[in-house]
Amino acid sequence: MNQNQHGKKAFRSGFVTIIGRPNVGKSTLMNQIIGQKIAIMSDKPQTTRNKIHGVYTTDTSQMVFLDTPGIHKPESKLGNYMVKAATDTLKEVDVVLFLVDVEAGLGGGDRYIVEQLKNVRTPVVLGLNKIDKVHPEALLPVIAQYKDLYEFAEIVPVSALQGNNVSTLLEQLTKYLPEGPQYYPADQVTDHPEQFVCAEMIREKILHLTREEIPHSVAVAIEAMSVRDNGVVDISAVIYVERDSQKPIIIGKKGALLKQIGEAARKDIEALLGSRIFLELWVKVKKDWRNTEHVLKDLGFRND
Repeated sequence: MNQNQHGKKAFRSGFVTIIGRPNVGKSTLMNQIIGQKIAIMSDKPQTTRNKIHGVYTTDTSQMVFLDTPGIHKPESKLGNYMVKAATDTLKEVDVVLFLVDVEAGLGGGDRYIVEQLKNVRTPVVLGLNKIDKVHPEALLPVIAQYKDLYEFAEIVPVSALQGNNVSTLLEQLTKYLPEGPQYYPADQVTDHPEQFVCAEMIREKILHLTREEIPHSVAVAIEAMSVRDNGVVDISAVIYVERDSQKPIIIGKKGALLKQIGEAARKDIEALLGSRIFLELWVKVKKDWRNTEHVLKDLGFRND
């Protein structure tokens, strides 16, 4: 047992990045660990755009998780930002958690990430996700495949969706944390401002309710947030799209889709803030914003 000079169990703390190709369940795992939703969950790939920081605290340790954008071949400046945001974290953390989808099997994207990992000295824990989707015997050849590619510190099968074996994964990650202070209060689950999480919750509803090119063409910015005397929180948010033709799609017939987005987002935001909210949504066009440097910076996408 790791004890300090007073005989007490030493407190461990540090940073863990969750990396993996798009859609392997990184955000689902983060939300499962933290115990509430702070990251977007969607069946569409490449939905996490920023590094989402989640804080997990016990009596003896604190882990700050970075849920990164999926590492993929970028097709825009936003895509370049997303991949750089993910790979940069490899140098900034105490442990890397490489999450893979056992149902999909080992793919080219996984091999590419392993090549990136060969350049870092940080311990890498391999998380085999979606074990609820495969027969236990099917795991052994998958484990063998990954062992041939890289010397992982630990290999832990989990189901992020159902929570299976997540406690074991946390125990293994804690082993690689240094002794250190508690960076955040025990009840704090993210270091992002509320406006950021609220914008992400609105964007999640758009992802669920739209199809085709719309989901990845959308950005959400909170323009104003204030509390009335009666405790109701007023939030004004703008949904940005890239083309004029996308604006009526988001609004829907007689405003029906925009209303649906607002109602669904309001429920999640009320649960987050613990207050009633009044949510006002606007839709604006910013032409080709994903490839426009100053617009990306205005919306909070920075690589500096």
